Amino acid sequence: MILVAMVGVVAACGGPRAAVAPAPAPAHAVRPGIEVLLSDSLSLVRHARLGLVTNQAGVDAAGVSDVDRLRGGGLEIVALFSPEHGFRGSAAPGAAVANAVDSATGLPIYSLYGQNTAPTEAMLAGLDVLLVDLQDVGARYYTYLGTTVAVMRAAVRNGKRVVVLDRPNPIGGTVQGNVLDTAFASFVGMLPVPMRHGMTLGELARLANAELGIGADLTVVPAQGWSPAMDFAETGLPFIPPSPNLRSLEALFHYPGVCLMEGTNLSVGRGTDHPFEQVGAPWLDTTRVLTRLRAAGLPGVRFAGVRFRPKRPGDDKYPNTPVAGIRLTVTDRDAYDPTATAVTMMAVIRAVHPGKLTWTPGQFDRLAGNSALRVALSGGAQPGAAMEGWPAELQKFVARSQSALIYPRPADLAGGTAPAP
Repeated sequence: MILVAMVGVVAACGGPRAAVAPAPAPAHAVRPGIEVLLSDSLSLVRHARLGLVTNQAGVDAAGVSDVDRLRGGGLEIVALFSPEHGFRGSAAPGAAVANAVDSATGLPIYSLYGQNTAPTEAMLAGLDVLLVDLQDVGARYYTYLGTTVAVMRAAVRNGKRVVVLDRPNPIGGTVQGNVLDTAFASFVGMLPVPMRHGMTLGELARLANAELGIGADLTVVPAQGWSPAMDFAETGLPFIPPSPNLRSLEALFHYPGVCLMEGTNLSVGRGTDHPFEQVGAPWLDTTRVLTRLRAAGLPGVRFAGVRFRPKRPGDDKYPNTPVAGIRLTVTDRDAYDPTATAVTMMAVIRAVHPGKLTWTPGQFDRLAGNSALRVALSGGAQPGAAMEGWPAELQKFVARSQSALIYPRPADLAGGTAPAP
C-alpha cells in the first residue's frame, strides 16, 4: 500500500504554514526536502543568511549537493556544520572531527562532533536560519538526532530559526524493539523511542522539540511523495552511505538489531566488506548456533555461516584474527524484525557458549535503552521473556508520537512485529 505524503511546510506546532502544495508526485518519485524548499517554500529562506548542517548525503534526487543547489538558487550560505563522520562522511565512528574549510567554496565547516557538539555563539554570528539536512537511518542509536537537538537548543539560545529539510526513513515506518527508558538517555538515545523508530528526522525533531521542551522556532519541509510504507529502494533517490560502516540498504535493515552487539564481545563485521551484515567471534561454533537459529523460525531473514578477518575494525574486536561468523540476509522486509532477531541470536549464542558471550554493561545498556535486556540475557532468559513488555510499550509510543508525525501511516505499521517466542 503506497500513500502519497501531503506536501507543504510543517511548523513545530503541527499545523501547516503558508505554502502552496504542488501536484502530487508520481508513484515512486520522491523529492527530498531540499527540492521542495527551493521549488515551493523559498520564502522560508529568501534574503536569509544560512548555516547548513549536512554531509555527503545532503543531495537532491539527481545527486547534486545541497551546497550547489542553494548557491545556484542565489541563496547565501555563511557557514557549514557537520555531524559525526564529518562533512565528507569519511571519519571513523566516534572519532573527533576538527573544524575545516570547504575547498570548493571557501566556507568554514564547523564540526559538531569534536571539540563542540553544538554551534557556539561565535559560529552562529551573522546567521539568520539553520538548515538541517541529514540522512537518518531509522535506528535510535544514530547520532544525527542528537546533533539536530543540539542545533535546535543553540538556535533557541541565539534567536535563530531552524528549518529541517526532511528525507525518507530508509527502512520505512515500521516500529520495533523496546522503548528507551529516559534514565538511560545519551547521545545514542536522546528520546524515549523504539530501537527502530519508524520516523523521519523531521518528525523526530518535532517530537524532541515538544517532549524535551526545547521551544525552537522549527519548521520541517517534508519530502514529497514519500510514504512510510516505502523503503529507500522504492524512492528512486540515490543511495549514499550515511556513514563508513553502513554501506548498503541491507546493512541499514539489520542495524536496529545488530548494533546492540556493539555492547558485547561479538564482532559486528567492522573492518570487513559487510559491516552490520554479519556477527561473529573466533570461538563461535557456527554449526550449533545456525541449527538453533534456523529452528527458531524467525521471519524475513536467512542465516549462513561465514568466516572473516577484520582489518582495522575501529572497535578493537579481533583485528587481523580469523572470525567464525553468521551472515544475515533479509528475505522479506515487511516480515523482518531486526530487534527480535538480534535478541534471539544473543540468547542462542549464550546458550551454545555459556560463559563466552560477555557484555560491556554501560555501552550495552545505553544502546538497549535499559539494563533489563542485559540482565535477562545474562541470566539465560529465552528471547520472549527477554522482550517481555515490548509490544505494550510500542503501542504507547505510537499513540504518543502521533502529534509529531507528518506522513500518513498505514495501520499495519503502527505496532511493529511481535517478539519471537
